[in-house]
Amino acid sequence: MTPSFQLVGIDHEPFESLFLLSDEALKEHHAERRIAAESPGYPCRVSLEDAKVGEELLLLPYLHQPAASPYRASGPIFVRRAAKQRRLEVGEVSSYVTGRLMSVRAYDKAHMIVAASVCEGMLVAKRLESYFGNDQVDYIHLHNAERGCFSCQVIRA
Repeated sequence: MTPSFQLVGIDHEPFESLFLLSDEALKEHHAERRIAAESPGYPCRVSLEDAKVGEELLLLPYLHQPAASPYRASGPIFVRRAAKQRRLEVGEVSSYVTGRLMSVRAYDKAHMIVAASVCEGMLVAKRLESYFGNDQVDYIHLHNAERGCFSCQVIRA
C-alpha cells in the first residue's frame, strides 16, 4: 500500500527578520530568544528537527489553525535560526515525531475536527493512514501531547 500522507513544516520566511531583532524588540512580538540546552527538547516547526545543543531559536506564538471555525487556535512554537521549510518524504515520520507522545487531530474542509487521538509517536504513521482512509478528512495537525504545542501539518499525498 502506498503511503497517503506527508508531513510539512511551516514557512520559514515570516521568522527570518525576527532573528535580527534585539531581545527587547522581540518582546513586542511576544517572542524570546533561546539557546538549545539539550537535544531533543527544542523541536523546530520549520525544519521538523530538534535543535542541536547550542543552536539559537525563537520561542514565539504561532497561529497554527487560522481558519474561521471554532477550532481557530494559536500556541507557542520553536523556530531555529536559518531553518528552511521542510517537507518530509511521502510516508516518512522522523524522530521529531516518533520520539514524542503525539496528539493527532484530523480536520475536514470546513476546518472542523472529525477525528482525534493521542498516541506514541512510533504509532503516528498508522494513525495517519487510518484517518486519511476517511474521505471526510482534508488535513491533519500533529501536536506534542505533553505540552500541547503545534508540531506540524500533515497533508494527503
